[in-house]
Amino acid sequence: MASSNKKSTENSLRIIGGEWRSRRIPFAADTGVRPTADRIRETLFNWLQGITPEAHCLDLFAGSGALAFEALSRGAASVTMVDEDLRVIQQLQQNTALLKTDKATMKWSDALSFLSEYEPLPEQAKRYDIVFLDPPYRDDIIGECTQRLEKSGWLANTAWVYMECGADQALAEIPGNWELLHNKKSSQIRYALARRKPQKKS
Repeated sequence: MASSNKKSTENSLRIIGGEWRSRRIPFAADTGVRPTADRIRETLFNWLQGITPEAHCLDLFAGSGALAFEALSRGAASVTMVDEDLRVIQQLQQNTALLKTDKATMKWSDALSFLSEYEPLPEQAKRYDIVFLDPPYRDDIIGECTQRLEKSGWLANTAWVYMECGADQALAEIPGNWELLHNKKSSQIRYALARRKPQKKS
């Protein structure tokens, strides 16, 4: 029984704040997903305090769903979770049912294909207030995602974008109209938060 409980804990993550605080949800461990650590999630959502409630969020590399479900727990209006692994999508759907929320949408797609679906984005389409970019560390793809997010109009006027990569990787170049607000590094992870500067209407 003890080993079973240990395995269950190892294959689950804990939501650390908000409505579902301390709830554990499973993730598809056999897919190699890597939940963002509790300490880093706490730091991130402290940065986003006051921003997350009622925000529309996009998680382009959803994986375990740690960032997306944390955002929903803290009052986000909606989250779109994108992942290229069907097993991941199926687990995210199960967790959405477990948490009894209708604010999550899953998209089975790789990130760049998803961002290329509409270029430019139709005027009436949803713009995202918060975007999470947390790809597998082996993939050097954050820079291209930031450029496509900006170019195709996916972002709200003052959107916030979280980026996470390996500690030995350089932080991706961001669009010129973004401001890097936080850039921290642990022994294994580099994580940062940028904000899109308000754009003047012509």
